[in-house]
Amino acid sequence: QVQLVESGGGLVQAGDSLTLSCAASGRSFSSYRMAWFRQAPGEERECAAAMTWSGGTTYYADSVKGRFTISRDTAKNTVYLQMNSLKPEDTAVYTCAAGLSFRIGATLRYQSVYEVWGQGTQVTVSS
Repeated sequence: QVQLVESGGGLVQAGDSLTLSCAASGRSFSSYRMAWFRQAPGEERECAAAMTWSGGTTYYADSVKGRFTISRDTAKNTVYLQMNSLKPEDTAVYTCAAGLSFRIGATLRYQSVYEVWGQGTQVTVSS
Protein backbone atom coordinates (compact mmCIF):
# COMPACT_ATOMS: atom_id res chain seq x y z
CA GLN A 1 0.00 0.00 0.00
CA VAL A 2 1.61 3.22 -1.17
CA GLN A 3 0.91 6.38 0.77
CA LEU A 4 1.84 9.95 0.00
CA VAL A 5 2.25 12.50 2.76
CA GLU A 6 2.65 16.16 1.94
CA SER A 7 4.21 18.79 4.14
CA GLY A 8 5.49 22.34 3.93
CA GLY A 9 2.32 24.29 3.32
CA GLY A 10 1.49 27.44 5.19
CA LEU A 11 0.70 31.13 5.10
CA VAL A 12 3.18 33.37 3.33
CA GLN A 13 3.25 36.82 1.82
CA ALA A 14 3.34 37.63 -1.86
CA GLY A 15 6.88 37.36 -3.17
CA ASP A 16 7.91 34.76 -0.62
CA SER A 17 9.15 31.26 -1.33
CA LEU A 18 7.91 27.92 -0.03
CA THR A 19 8.95 24.33 -0.57
CA LEU A 20 6.46 21.49 -0.44
CA SER A 21 7.54 17.92 0.19
CA CYS A 22 5.78 14.69 -0.67
CA ALA A 23 7.11 11.58 0.99
CA ALA A 24 6.10 8.24 -0.45
CA SER A 25 5.93 5.20 1.76
CA GLY A 26 5.07 1.61 1.17
CA ARG A 27 6.85 -1.57 0.39
CA SER A 28 8.97 -1.38 -2.73
CA PHE A 29 7.73 2.03 -3.78
CA SER A 30 8.22 2.56 -7.47
CA SER A 31 6.67 5.26 -9.57
CA TYR A 32 6.75 6.28 -13.19
CA ARG A 33 5.56 9.84 -12.71
CA MET A 34 4.83 12.29 -9.93
CA ALA A 35 2.86 15.49 -9.89
CA TRP A 36 1.67 18.37 -7.81
CA PHE A 37 -1.93 19.34 -8.42
CA ARG A 38 -3.62 22.33 -6.87
CA GLN A 39 -7.17 23.39 -6.33
CA ALA A 40 -8.24 26.89 -5.39
CA PRO A 41 -11.66 27.57 -3.84
CA GLY A 42 -14.35 27.38 -6.49
CA GLU A 43 -11.90 26.24 -9.12
CA GLU A 44 -11.17 22.92 -10.79
CA ARG A 45 -8.08 21.01 -9.79
CA GLU A 46 -5.17 21.65 -12.10
CA CYS A 47 -1.73 20.22 -12.52
CA ALA A 48 0.83 22.77 -11.38
CA ALA A 49 3.89 20.65 -12.09
CA ALA A 50 4.74 17.06 -12.93
CA MET A 51 7.69 14.91 -13.84
CA THR A 52 8.65 11.44 -14.85
CA TRP A 53 10.44 9.65 -12.05
CA SER A 54 13.50 9.37 -14.25
CA GLY A 55 13.53 13.15 -14.41
CA GLY A 56 13.64 13.17 -18.17
CA THR A 57 10.37 14.97 -18.70
CA THR A 58 8.71 17.76 -16.78
CA TYR A 59 5.53 19.72 -17.13
CA TYR A 60 4.63 23.12 -15.71
CA ALA A 61 1.40 25.03 -15.97
CA ASP A 62 1.90 28.32 -17.78
CA SER A 63 0.95 30.20 -14.65
CA VAL A 64 3.90 28.76 -12.67
CA LYS A 65 6.61 28.51 -15.31
CA GLY A 66 9.79 30.19 -14.21
CA ARG A 67 8.64 30.31 -10.58
CA PHE A 68 8.03 26.67 -9.56
CA THR A 69 10.43 23.76 -9.78
CA ILE A 70 9.57 20.12 -9.28
CA SER A 71 12.30 17.72 -8.24
CA ARG A 72 12.77 14.39 -6.52
CA ASP A 73 15.15 12.59 -4.24
CA THR A 74 15.13 8.97 -5.29
CA ALA A 75 16.93 7.80 -2.16
CA LYS A 76 14.24 9.33 0.04
CA ASN A 77 11.29 8.59 -2.27
CA THR A 78 10.39 12.24 -1.92
CA VAL A 79 9.19 14.80 -4.41
CA TYR A 80 9.52 18.52 -3.86
CA LEU A 81 7.87 21.60 -5.24
CA GLN A 82 9.97 24.70 -4.85
CA MET A 83 7.74 27.73 -5.22
CA ASN A 84 9.28 31.16 -5.64
CA SER A 85 7.79 34.61 -6.15
CA LEU A 86 4.48 33.42 -4.82
CA LYS A 87 1.35 35.30 -5.77
CA PRO A 88 -2.07 35.46 -4.11
CA GLU A 89 -3.45 33.48 -7.05
CA ASP A 90 -1.21 30.58 -6.03
CA THR A 91 -3.41 30.11 -2.97
CA ALA A 92 -4.77 26.58 -3.12
CA VAL A 93 -4.67 23.11 -1.65
CA TYR A 94 -1.67 21.39 -3.14
CA THR A 95 -1.88 17.64 -3.54
CA CYS A 96 0.83 15.22 -4.49
CA ALA A 97 0.05 12.35 -6.88
CA ALA A 98 1.91 9.29 -8.05
CA GLY A 99 1.49 7.29 -11.22
CA LEU A 100 2.52 3.73 -10.47
CA SER A 101 1.63 2.03 -13.72
CA PHE A 102 3.51 2.14 -16.97
CA ARG A 103 1.48 3.94 -19.60
CA ILE A 104 2.74 4.59 -23.09
CA GLY A 105 2.38 8.25 -23.96
CA ALA A 106 0.96 9.25 -20.57
CA THR A 107 0.20 12.93 -20.46
CA LEU A 108 1.67 14.23 -17.23
CA ARG A 109 -0.90 16.95 -16.64
CA TYR A 110 -3.88 14.57 -16.70
CA GLN A 111 -5.29 13.45 -13.36
CA SER A 112 -6.26 10.09 -14.84
CA VAL A 113 -2.66 8.89 -15.10
CA TYR A 114 -2.15 9.07 -11.33
CA GLU A 115 -3.41 6.28 -9.08
CA VAL A 116 -2.29 7.41 -5.64
CA TRP A 117 -3.04 10.77 -4.06
CA GLY A 118 -2.01 12.49 -0.88
CA GLN A 119 -4.28 14.37 1.49
CA GLY A 120 -3.15 17.80 0.39
CA THR A 121 -1.55 20.76 2.09
CA GLN A 122 -2.87 24.30 2.17
CA VAL A 123 -0.84 27.12 0.73
CA THR A 124 -2.12 30.62 1.35
CA VAL A 125 -0.44 33.66 -0.13
CA SER A 126 -1.46 37.02 1.25
CA SER A 127 -1.11 40.22 -0.73
